[in-house]
Amino acid sequence: MGTAADPVSRPLLDQRFVWRVFYAFAALAILSAAISVAGRYAGRTIAMAGHTDDTTIAEVVIGNNVVAAPKNMIRFEAARRNGVSARLDLYMRWPQLDGYSDAARRDFNHAGGAPNIVFVSLSQRMMSRGMSGRFEPIYSQLTQPTGTILPGGLAVRSFIEKSGYMNEILVVAERRGEDPYVARCLDEAAASGSLAPCERDVQIGDDLSLSYRFPRELLADWKSLDAAVVGKVNSMLKTGN
Repeated sequence: MGTAADPVSRPLLDQRFVWRVFYAFAALAILSAAISVAGRYAGRTIAMAGHTDDTTIAEVVIGNNVVAAPKNMIRFEAARRNGVSARLDLYMRWPQLDGYSDAARRDFNHAGGAPNIVFVSLSQRMMSRGMSGRFEPIYSQLTQPTGTILPGGLAVRSFIEKSGYMNEILVVAERRGEDPYVARCLDEAAASGSLAPCERDVQIGDDLSLSYRFPRELLADWKSLDAAVVGKVNSMLKTGN
């Protein structure tokens, strides 16, 4: 009768079931390991918030210039590579002028109290003069003195209505033997909540424009800031000349 086959078929079925269970648990173990690895990677990525602590040098070609910058000083991930680019955006901590690191994490995440990150942009120059050189022919015609003098000897000038510079002021300081120091800043109302409401640009390298934005609190130290930022970028710069 049919019962004679039962002792043989039952062990075969049991063996298949055991292997199925084994494979299922193995798959779950592999999936669990993958999730753990991915979780650690994703957790680090989230914690880094777009920053990197990699100090490897990336050589970025802009026009006839090569900028050799550490990757932890390059703002955007896509730009952290060797190659040709129309523009390079950097950021650095003041006064150390270093890039992102675990020790500087709070500063770069803007959780360290007073803002102290300087944002630098490099691109081929579009104007024949830097901001200081544009004061006499352009800015002096578009602004008028307010009589306010800020720490560091900076004279505040307001833009006239037809200038097109809304909610901005110009700060100017005379410099012996060279064009005046000039920077544009958002006025106090517009600057509220802004991390870097002041901006200045200078010309460096081979037809290269260096523009940097910085916290208003650093205006009083404008001499040291300007010299240090320009010097730092020049130290990373190689030109065709």
